[in-house]
Amino acid sequence: MRKTLTMLWASILVVLALYPGNAAAQAKNGVILPAEQRKQAPELGLEDAVGKQANLKDYRGKVVVVDFWATWCHGCIQEMPWFGEFQRKYGDQGLSVIGVSLDVEGWKVVKPFVTKAAVPYRIVLGNDSSAQAYGIGNMPDTFLIDQQGRIAASYVGMVDKDGLEKNIQTLLAQK
Repeated sequence: MRKTLTMLWASILVVLALYPGNAAAQAKNGVILPAEQRKQAPELGLEDAVGKQANLKDYRGKVVVVDFWATWCHGCIQEMPWFGEFQRKYGDQGLSVIGVSLDVEGWKVVKPFVTKAAVPYRIVLGNDSSAQAYGIGNMPDTFLIDQQGRIAASYVGMVDKDGLEKNIQTLLAQK
């Protein structure tokens, strides 16, 4: 009986993990999908600190890291220097990093945090709609978008820094 229940729960978890109902479910954690299996990334349409809208269509031809984060999220804060490093190292080769803050207090808490942390990439304010479109349940959640605006890989929870960097290199080489 116990073995049957364990197998039943395992089966349910597998089905839920594979359910294609949101962007996070489109790619296994950190694994680059073959190009023909990639789904179009949901559009952002979110404003940055100067009121300019960030749209993924404006990034066509670039590899984009989209990171959903918050100032209170310890894992998010730990990853931010890595994303900054990638922006500096690969920006000239066609990489752009966009941080999507889901802080409820908005720019009131995000602007001082970003200034103090000297974040070298674009930050926008997310909302319920953007979080839902990407299937954000917990943070951090990160998406690697290819040059055609499709989700090539997703990372639920903290990224593996070296693995993400290898995936960035792989996509940048696929001009």
